[in-house]
Amino acid sequence: MKELAALRRRRNRQNAQVTLVEGYEELDLALRAGVRPRELYFCPALTGDSDPRNVVSRAAEQGAALYSLSRQAFDKAAYREGPDGWLAVVPDIETDLSRIEVDEHALFVVCESVEKPGNLGSMLRTADAAGVTAVISANPVTDWGNPNVIRASKGTVFAVPIASAGSEEVMNWLAEHAVDVVAATPDTDVLMTDLDMTGPTAILVGSEKYGLSDRWLAGNHTKAKIPMFGQVDSLNVAVSAALFTYEAVRQRMTSRTA
Repeated sequence: MKELAALRRRRNRQNAQVTLVEGYEELDLALRAGVRPRELYFCPALTGDSDPRNVVSRAAEQGAALYSLSRQAFDKAAYREGPDGWLAVVPDIETDLSRIEVDEHALFVVCESVEKPGNLGSMLRTADAAGVTAVISANPVTDWGNPNVIRASKGTVFAVPIASAGSEEVMNWLAEHAVDVVAATPDTDVLMTDLDMTGPTAILVGSEKYGLSDRWLAGNHTKAKIPMFGQVDSLNVAVSAALFTYEAVRQRMTSRTA
């Protein structure tokens, strides 16, 4: 139990090369995405007899060790407040940039130094819904295995290809694969609706506080903004990424229909 509780810390997860998946919906999606859990913990006092999607039997078939915990023990191990009684230890998520494939319809979301797990999770949910090729974290601050990322993403962190790398490496990789980069920034007169994002495209968004770094803004990338008519000049980074992503989806749907 002490080892399980210790996995709430990033360093311990990285050393053990595992991460935590907490919540029934998240576990179900992870299993459907092909994740093979090493251990599954459940608390009958919280779950009762409810297992409509047979998570226990499916995890067991994948070789997971099963542990039934008391309410007191589960509360010590759980990451979130108000747990639903389901927790699993799974292998660390693959984040190697070189394994990401690029084709003529590729659409990427690149997030530079985004800090809040909730924003990363929201971007993953949008990416899954929109059919994004991959989400790439440049100069990552928060790790993809953060339990709050998994929670905010509703488990889509296991369904959407992800990668992490330094900004320079990401820039070079995009250039090598001839991917057009669209940098989201309010400091331009070009609207996102004026762009052509039907080819291989990477939508680039920056950190919550500072936006994109000078390194990206100084690059030979197309800069574009969201049409805005109020007093503020920017939106939440996850919202911005969603609007750019669905503008690209709209263009591609229109192009294929035509």
